[in-house]
Amino acid sequence: MIFDVDPEFANTEEWYAAIPEEARPIKDQPFYHLLAENDQSYYIAYVSEQNLIADISGEPVDHPDVPDLFGPFEDGTYSLHFQFN
Repeated sequence: MIFDVDPEFANTEEWYAAIPEEARPIKDQPFYHLLAENDQSYYIAYVSEQNLIADISGEPVDHPDVPDLFGPFEDGTYSLHFQFN
């Protein structure tokens, strides 16, 4: 679930260098801050536009930070409580 966007890369050079060179995204594209999860945990991810995958399930997001950032799940969407940028 996206909660903020940078028009182009705005993270640290250390973060960028930690990505294997063959998988490193270009910096001049939008990067998204999103609530993410896997089988073991919930986390906040920083993802380039080229690596986004749409969630078309229509199901509510189970991340524990959702109530802090968004309103209730209504008609298949969440409303943002406030804007970062």
